[in-house]
Amino acid sequence: MPRPNFGHLERMTDEHGTFEHADHCSPRKERGYCTDDMARVLVVTSREPDPSELVRELARKALWFVTGAQGVTGDCCNRRDSSGHWRGARSVGDCWGRSLWGLGTAAARSPHDLVRQVALAHFERGAQQRSPWPRAMAFAALGAYEVLTVRPGASSALDLLDAAVKVVGHSGGGTHWPWPEARLSYANAALPDSMMAAGAALGRPSLVHEGLDLLAWLLDHETNDGHLSVTPVGGSGPEGPRPAFDQQPIEVAALADACARAATLADEDRWVTGIDRAAAWFLGDNDAQALMWDPDSGGGYDGLRADGANLNQGAESTLALISTFQQASRLAQARAGQQAAPARGRRSEVPSRP
Repeated sequence: MPRPNFGHLERMTDEHGTFEHADHCSPRKERGYCTDDMARVLVVTSREPDPSELVRELARKALWFVTGAQGVTGDCCNRRDSSGHWRGARSVGDCWGRSLWGLGTAAARSPHDLVRQVALAHFERGAQQRSPWPRAMAFAALGAYEVLTVRPGASSALDLLDAAVKVVGHSGGGTHWPWPEARLSYANAALPDSMMAAGAALGRPSLVHEGLDLLAWLLDHETNDGHLSVTPVGGSGPEGPRPAFDQQPIEVAALADACARAATLADEDRWVTGIDRAAAWFLGDNDAQALMWDPDSGGGYDGLRADGANLNQGAESTLALISTFQQASRLAQARAGQQAAPARGRRSEVPSRP
């Protein structure tokens, strides 16, 4: 299993941030940057064990970008042009939710006191807002869970989790289409992931089990002949064609993250298999049997088409690749440790925190 490679991400980054788009492995500087991506940079760099100086510098740039995007009331601007000027109005859309995910992760996991303090202060500001959109609230909930791992009584994080549960919704019931929405769209596994996180933090076992059941359904739905066959960019409903394209790396990364959390909550082989299949999707075990990353650059390809990979290596795809390889690497390390340890009955195959 390849280790996460931050080389392409470094090449995509200048003094302002990480460029959003690429032409193959060259950044399209004229398209600028977005907070969605920089929040993801903050997530993956904060949870990297024993980070190199390169990773620490990327984390610092991501933190300053995300805090700069935040308004005084906690809402968030998503677009920044190549000269460093912010564009568009602030909102509580996905960029707000992802910024709280990044800030919460940095507050809990950064090795630097100053980074943790700044991230926590801006998380507290952003957590005063609420979004009407399920994915924005799901992303924010993931950040709130991270904060609670180091500040168990943080009222802002607890209140945000409680609010997220109401917006994310509940299983639709039934076995044919239990999903809480009429259609699957993007980063779908973030919804059950946030349910599990909220249930664990709020002491609500029924919510944990609901998240586990919903993730199990999604994982089965997005598996075909033993490999992942994920929801395409246009989404899909109950009668959508299978397989469908253009499949997005962000969907695979969300599945890997959710399966990693599920494995800490329920000792079932399916969650370990889910992480394995997510990593294998990038390595070519997918509907087109196409490699979904560039081993030379370390970049992730932008989408899976019926005829193979979209060879552009944008920030979102590269970050999805890094995130998935992080989860797979943690799993490999846990397996190695399990083999080295004396046999003491069955143990979880992943560390306790996703």
